[in-house]
Order: sequence, then structure tokens, then C-alpha cells
Amino acid sequence: MGSAIIRRSITRYLNHPSLLSSSSSWCLSQQQHARVSNPLSSFLHTKTSGGGAALPSYMRGAVYWEPNKPLTIEEFNMPRPKAGELLIKTKACGVCHSDLHVLKGEIPFSSPCVVGHEITGEVVEHGPLSDPKIIERLPLGSRVVGSFIMPCGNCSYCSKGHDDLCEDFFAYNRAKGTLYDGETRLFLRGSGKPVFMYSMGGLAEYCVVPANALCVLPKALPYSESAILGCAVFTAYGAMAHAAEVRPGDSVAVIGTGGVGSSCLQIARAFGASDIIAVDVQDEKLQKAKTFGATHTINSTKEDPIQKIIEITGGKGVDVAVEALGKPQTFAQCTQSVKDGGKAVMIGLAQAGSVGEMDINRLVRRKIQIIGSYGGRARQDLPKLMRLAESGIFNLEHAVSRRYTFEEAAKAFQDLNQGNIVGRAVIDIN
Repeated sequence: MGSAIIRRSITRYLNHPSLLSSSSSWCLSQQQHARVSNPLSSFLHTKTSGGGAALPSYMRGAVYWEPNKPLTIEEFNMPRPKAGELLIKTKACGVCHSDLHVLKGEIPFSSPCVVGHEITGEVVEHGPLSDPKIIERLPLGSRVVGSFIMPCGNCSYCSKGHDDLCEDFFAYNRAKGTLYDGETRLFLRGSGKPVFMYSMGGLAEYCVVPANALCVLPKALPYSESAILGCAVFTAYGAMAHAAEVRPGDSVAVIGTGGVGSSCLQIARAFGASDIIAVDVQDEKLQKAKTFGATHTINSTKEDPIQKIIEITGGKGVDVAVEALGKPQTFAQCTQSVKDGGKAVMIGLAQAGSVGEMDINRLVRRKIQIIGSYGGRARQDLPKLMRLAESGIFNLEHAVSRRYTFEEAAKAFQDLNQGNIVGRAVIDIN
């Protein structure tokens, strides 16, 4: 009986298209080669990988091929996690401008790739040889949320608690579209062609995520709306807590009230900010901003936002201004809206090569602080975000304005590009 099981395991392994493809050598480690030459080790690897119920042999994922081409849904071999990683059955994935920048070719990224980087889902498999503490913290069946910055946990920055500067994340994922062994986990079904990963490649039915990027999602929080906790809310929290260090009574201006900007408004309110000023070009977004905590709104097509902000704050400017669009014009508005000694926090990604300008003398004489902030710190911040959402201090239901099916993924990004989404949209997958 045991030998029959081993034979079936060997046959399944040798028939795995991604391992027989001529292109798969791009992504095979010496350890994988060893498993091919030693069928028994292949069997043991399968048996000790920590899987739950039987998984399907393939899945679907949304693929970006080249700039300004719509996403296509393709079939993939089932991705498999390695040590310290988990396989997640994706429940929902947020629709983010960062992905849109990639789809439009404004930010260079390896292609073809699967985009999608703010997800919720269910743990269905642990990587082999994973630390028992990971399995204990995130057992099979756990409901989880994943952050787009996936800290390795071991580099010089992660060891100091600065997960948002993780060396491996930027060197491997953002620079190469892989996980931290330099390999992707995604291979097209049939051809075995490797496909890159933007963060975890979350716009797919399953995705592989490093354990340090995951946090248990409380049962009281829904899968769909909670997906935005991994980027929109995560980015806003990083900006407000770590970059701006907002204190009770601070005045805050947020320029650009999309998914991340509107989350900044809610976080500012949660931190006890006094004047909370929302700046945008759409009256519909500004009206919605009031539900997120904005005490004042400014339509920058009708009023000069700098002058108006200074007027609202009694001629001084705000303690903190946040730029959430990534445009040279709004960069300048942000720096000119802060008071002496104030903080201008930049969180909007721009087209590659974009440059922001600042009056050097004002910067020096008036102690203006310009701070970049890419996101939060997964291991310490995600649990805090869970508590904010679970308590209702951060209102997820208000934050998510539209939902799409997986088959509508291309339409979701088209709507985002055309400015038709107020707040944040989410794609339901499973």
C-alpha cells in the first residue's frame, strides 16, 4: 500500500508542467533538482508541507502582460509555499493605484506578472520545514489579512523593527518580482512559463505569502471590506503613526481623497486631530470625505488649496500635510500648506522620474520636514489595524464603495483609471 502511494506521488511530481518545462530552469533551485533525482524526497516533501484538504491541481490568476493592455485571466499550476511561507485561498483583493501604475507602465515592473497586493483569505497550506511557531500562530483554516510590504524578518531593517524598509522586499519582490529565494511561485498551466509576483500576486484564486506579512483576521470582520487593511489602511497608518506622528489636537490636511487618502482621514480622526482638511478635485469625493472625519473640504479646481488651508488654520498652515496622489503639483501644495516646523508627508507614488520642487530657503529657515512614507510595519501595525476595525473606530463599510467579481478585474482597473471609484473598490475572488 505504502509503495503504491509513493508511486502515485512520484508520477504526480514528474507530470507537474512547471517542472518539465524548458523555461522552468529559470526558477529551479538545487534543492528542487535534488528532489527530482530522489523520488522519495519528493514524496516526503509533499507529505510534510502542512496541507489541509486536497487542493485543486490548478487555479486562475489575473495577468498583466504589457502596458495599457487589459488584464487576462489565465490558468496556473497550483502555487506551493516554501519554508516560512503559507498558501492562502484568496477571498478578496483590493483595487489600488499602485497596481494601476504598473498596468500603465508608469512604474517599471517585471512582466508578465500577477498584480494585486492587499488581500484577505484562508490558510490552506504551510511551507515545508516552517517554524512551528508560524503553524501555531496561523493554523490551517485561519482567516488572515496580508500586507503588501512582506518583511523578511531577518535583514538589518527588519531586525530593528523597520519592516517598511525590508531589504529583501525591495531587492527581490520590487526589483525582480520574486520571493526571497529569487524565485516566483507562479507558473502557467500547460506551458510552465514563469510569471512574476507583485507583492504576493494577490489577484488570483490562491497566493503564496511570507508569514511575516500575515495577521489573523477576527471573525467579526468580513473578508471583502477587510482586504483594504493590507494597503490602503496600512499605508495610511504608517504615514500617520510613524512619519507624521500625529498627536491629539494636530491640524491635518490630506491632498487626494482616494482609497489611501480617505483612510488617512479616518486615521487622523482616530488619533484625535482637530482640523482635518480634505483636498480633492471631485465634489463627490469631498462629500464622502466628511463621513471619514474631514472637518473642512476644499475643491482645488475652485479654490487655491494653499491659501484656503492657511486661512482655515488662522494664517499658520497645518501641523501635518499628506500628499496621496504622487504629482509634482500636489507635492508643491503639500509643502506649502504646512506651518513653520510642520511635516509634509509624501505617500503617493508617481510616474517614474517625476520630480517635486521645494523652496530651499523656506525649507531651511522654517524647519519644514519632508518625509516619505511607503507603508506601515506589518508585524507591529497589522494587529493594531485589526483592533481599530473591529472596534469600529475605523469604518471599513464606509471605506469600500464598490465591489467587483473576479471576472470583472479588468473593468475594475478601467474604472479606477477613469476616476469612477470613490474611496476603495474590492474584487471578490472566492
